[in-house]
Amino acid sequence: MRLLSLCCLAFLVVGCQTGIPEDALALKPDSLERRQRESRRFTGGKEADILAACSGVGQDMGFTIDESETKLGVLVASKTREASDAGSRFAMALLFGGNAANSMDKSQKIRLCIIVKPVAGKEGQEWVVRATFQRMVWNSYGQLTRLEGLSEPELYQQFFEKLSKSVFLEAQKI
Repeated sequence: MRLLSLCCLAFLVVGCQTGIPEDALALKPDSLERRQRESRRFTGGKEADILAACSGVGQDMGFTIDESETKLGVLVASKTREASDAGSRFAMALLFGGNAANSMDKSQKIRLCIIVKPVAGKEGQEWVVRATFQRMVWNSYGQLTRLEGLSEPELYQQFFEKLSKSVFLEAQKI
């Protein structure tokens, strides 16, 4: 009985953490670089026009709009793709046996989140558009194996180049 009480007390003491860890609110060294890669400023137009342009670019890139809240300036879209090819499955089956190939990554969902925020600019109304891409990967058993942000500069550059053209066309009503 005494041993059981001691064990319970030990679990309570270990489970109670006091305070917030020191680095909980610290920004990572690459935070500014990441934010610059994910954000662009656009001048003129209405928020609805900017969101419509974002929606069009997302759809042009193969995304389906999942959620849209125009009053908040938020748009969420996704697309589902295969996560691996047959060649890598075959190689894994040869190296590790049939079960290893069956548990490999099977499908992935790429998610695009867009936030449009108004800012006061020198040339009138300006908008900051921030886009982030994430990837969720499931294995052949339906288990989530990876959840990661995508940070390839080319991906963001491609998105914002298309968005710049689309915003211009929206503004010109073309």
